[in-house]
Amino acid sequence: MRLSFLRLIVACCWAELTTAKYIVPGARWHDTDGNLISAHAGSVNFDDATGKFWWFGEYKIEGQTEGGGVSVYSSEDLATWSYHGLALEPIEGHPFISPEMIIQRPKVVYSEATSQYHMWWHADNSSYGLLLQGLATSPTVGGPYTFANATSPLDNWSQDFGLFTDYKDGRSYALYSNGDRREARDVYVAAYDEGVNALEAVVHRFDKYDLEAPCIVQTESSYYALMSHKTGYRPNNVVAFRADSLAGPWSQPWIVAPLNTRGFNSQSGYTLTIRGTEKITHLYLGDQWDSNSLWESRYIWLPMRIDDKKKDLQIERHDVYDLDVKTGDWKPIQGETYFGKDATTKGNAFKQEANFASDGVILTGIYGNDSTVTFDGIKGTGKPQWVSFYYQNTDDMGFGDQPDERNCCLILAGGSPDRIKGAWQLRRISSVVVNGDEANMQTLFQRDTHKGIILSTPLLLTLEEGSSNTITVGGLSNGVDYRGADLDRIIVYPSEP
Repeated sequence: MRLSFLRLIVACCWAELTTAKYIVPGARWHDTDGNLISAHAGSVNFDDATGKFWWFGEYKIEGQTEGGGVSVYSSEDLATWSYHGLALEPIEGHPFISPEMIIQRPKVVYSEATSQYHMWWHADNSSYGLLLQGLATSPTVGGPYTFANATSPLDNWSQDFGLFTDYKDGRSYALYSNGDRREARDVYVAAYDEGVNALEAVVHRFDKYDLEAPCIVQTESSYYALMSHKTGYRPNNVVAFRADSLAGPWSQPWIVAPLNTRGFNSQSGYTLTIRGTEKITHLYLGDQWDSNSLWESRYIWLPMRIDDKKKDLQIERHDVYDLDVKTGDWKPIQGETYFGKDATTKGNAFKQEANFASDGVILTGIYGNDSTVTFDGIKGTGKPQWVSFYYQNTDDMGFGDQPDERNCCLILAGGSPDRIKGAWQLRRISSVVVNGDEANMQTLFQRDTHKGIILSTPLLLTLEEGSSNTITVGGLSNGVDYRGADLDRIIVYPSEP
């Protein structure tokens, strides 16, 4: 029953119609064929030969979350993506790229010396007992890539993998954590040879910080290394280091997003620099993992605000923004806000005092289909519009050591990160109905937040033209009533041009 209900929810999610001009972090992103984009923990490269951006990532679908190979997409604007299949396809029985093996965090770089594109990744077995780096090559950026080898980097272990190319001299570097063993827990920056075929020497070691998911962004005068803590698929506060040189000395780490937002529920993955005709824009490309349905994991792409004088880097959160990849300029899209204090409650849903919420009021008690909240008087365009739902999911407060099916929407994990052996809920799932049309109900995933922290998640809805629209948010029912997150407000954005 639980599995079939989950499949129903996923089917509803994929049925959403999307457009792609704006960048909407945390949304369900679809390619030009209408399929959910599957390119996790990867890299985005601009290729001069094709004049396009190429996005490589882990291919994860239901029933094949590891060993699925590396997918590849292309785009001219970072918003509209075309699928080109698997750049690296698993081979049954292969010692390193069979469906039973780990193919994680793929990165692609062009080798001038070989006139080939080189793909590197964390290569491993299902027990993470090999800790290798894999290499495959292709004469064209989109592939297919042919397996070359899998090796230990400088006779060391390698787990989470990143790759950085210095734009000033063209030298490439591998970034990798060396595992979770007690004698490991370091992160390395190691230089490749001229052909990007093998590593030559360690440039710097981040010693015993016990971090992973490394990536580097470069400005005119600084290098910033971003990493996450080791909490599995649970998000944490992403940190950064700064240095004048890759060899260091590197600064102490600091948190790059508002405290307790856990990097806006994301893990660091890659950085992309747009050197436009008018502006240089640095993008943080993070992954918003969903450990219960890895194929439903989302992407958090956000601008970074870097101040070299203050030696600081911060990630800027925007629900919807427009980026011109030619000029490098970007701007957040402004929407209209509808507050929870003005919404109508039904059943056991009610308005509760919350000094951290808008006007001190939050909507709670949203259970099943009978306890709902309704926002009315909403202006619509008659076309699809992004709507951002601002919420608090207090599942990290814990419900004891036993899972509570009423409170834990589809994810039966008890406890709290504030308790010994606690576990976080990674999401609640609410129903969203526009203008009472329950036949076209949408599902809204609301990931865990810290106490008193309001985060947002977007959904694409079609509202009628005019100011008489309603949006009703409830839980979900499948014999058991499932709980939605507490709502603070919603913001309705204009239709894409």
